[in-house]
Amino acid sequence: MKKVICKNYEEMSREAAKLVAEQIKAKPESILGFATGSSPVGMYKELVRLNKEGEIDFSKITTFNLDEYYPILRSNDQSYYYFMFDNLFSHVNIKKENVNVPNGEVSDPDAECKAYDEKIEAMGGIDLQVLGIGHNGHIGFNEPDEKLIGATHRTGLTESTFHANSGYFEKPEDMPREALTMGLTPIMQAKKIVMVISGKSKAPIVKRMFDGLIGTDCPASVLHMHRDVTVFLDEDAASML
Repeated sequence: MKKVICKNYEEMSREAAKLVAEQIKAKPESILGFATGSSPVGMYKELVRLNKEGEIDFSKITTFNLDEYYPILRSNDQSYYYFMFDNLFSHVNIKKENVNVPNGEVSDPDAECKAYDEKIEAMGGIDLQVLGIGHNGHIGFNEPDEKLIGATHRTGLTESTFHANSGYFEKPEDMPREALTMGLTPIMQAKKIVMVISGKSKAPIVKRMFDGLIGTDCPASVLHMHRDVTVFLDEDAASML
């Protein structure tokens, strides 16, 4: 894994956006995988700016998001569908029909997950996947466990993830206890991976991820087995390296 340590969040966001923009310019019909969370927000703002200035064009881009709470309405302002339109899709010239986010409204989540994988595969896989990392090392909602799952699947959320995310909801009990998440297979089959990590609270898990040991206690550690991963960190996130 290549690491790029930036002075602050703003520099990290700009540098990560450059790599995504390069992918869009090199292949205008790219399949991009996107993540939610606070770390990539600045990168999305930079991509919006580049799009508005005519530097990059989203008109032929197709996207697949990593995950979504389950169950949740897409109109809920804490859904990841809402998040992506609020932070990126509503501000660039992407076609709505080319946006894919796991559907937290479905009655058959297993069928939704199977169809999601099939669509990714039918499109030839993901060209560039954006990732963040949870405080417990999760990528997407692939949580630490004795075994990790390859396919997109329905999963329960760990207590640490629940406590980390429930503050975004009006009441903690409003937060779903499950999610639909892209599994490790489509993530690891992405041709290129860009990871963005910010904040001092992420420093311990960053240290664990870079210690060279691959284990299910830190799902992000599997990225050591990928051939093209660039991790952008601000100085706070990199402070224990």
